Amino acid sequence: MRTRSYLYVPANDQEKLTKAPSIGADALIVDLEDSVGAGEKTLARGILREWLKGADIGINLWIRINSDSIDEDLDVIVDARVSGVILPKSSSNLEMELVSQKLLDLERQRGLKKSLEIYALIESAKGVLNALSIAQNHRVTKLILGELDLRADLSLPLSAGDQVLLFARSSIVFASAAAGIDPPIASVSSNFRDLEEFERGTIAYRDLGYFGRTCIHPNQIEIVNRVFTNSLSEIKSARDLLKKIEAAGGGVAVDAEGRMIDEASAKNARRIIHMHD
Repeated sequence: MRTRSYLYVPANDQEKLTKAPSIGADALIVDLEDSVGAGEKTLARGILREWLKGADIGINLWIRINSDSIDEDLDVIVDARVSGVILPKSSSNLEMELVSQKLLDLERQRGLKKSLEIYALIESAKGVLNALSIAQNHRVTKLILGELDLRADLSLPLSAGDQVLLFARSSIVFASAAAGIDPPIASVSSNFRDLEEFERGTIAYRDLGYFGRTCIHPNQIEIVNRVFTNSLSEIKSARDLLKKIEAAGGGVAVDAEGRMIDEASAKNARRIIHMHD
């Protein structure tokens, strides 16, 4: 099963770090940025460093670093247990290249036998317009839309601007597909009490072409996992469709309902199976 839910956990909270791997999210994003006050960055790095040494994490682990203290943050997190970094305020491929080179240097110094990935967090108008070049960086494997900061950059109130944001949401999907990387991850919702609205929003993201969503509260995890899990009947239908296409020699076939199916249908079926396996 591909990663569906990503739970943010503040790096300066030892108790939350200890509990987080067992809460039910598919992955954790340990946050060195927004959830850590300016005066606690050094403390947070120390707590994170010690946690990485002794933790039996057993879950995909991502670290959101600070754009203004990249060197200090990377020094802590270039570790075999870490899947990669979340780079906030990503706005150009030049930034991706800079972080990528720093990661390479640290990986070589430490004899790390893996390459950490980069998830680019798009949070500005510039980032949206440069999304394709960002997605084409060789270390970038996913884009994430950060709508709270994007709203601020566009001077949009929290209660309005969805029509404007639809352009950004769609742009990130198109950029990911054009660059040949996995679908993007949907933005957090700051309202963790209204779970019905959260579910409606998560379904809307899925229908736009997103896969997975970032969460700020454990109660959001089950919803994200459910929305981004294909049913057994959907998976079976996808496998049956591929068998019909194969039997037709890769050309056009007809499904059980009498509808024409072709390579475009097969591509969608493979995506469903890929996300499930």
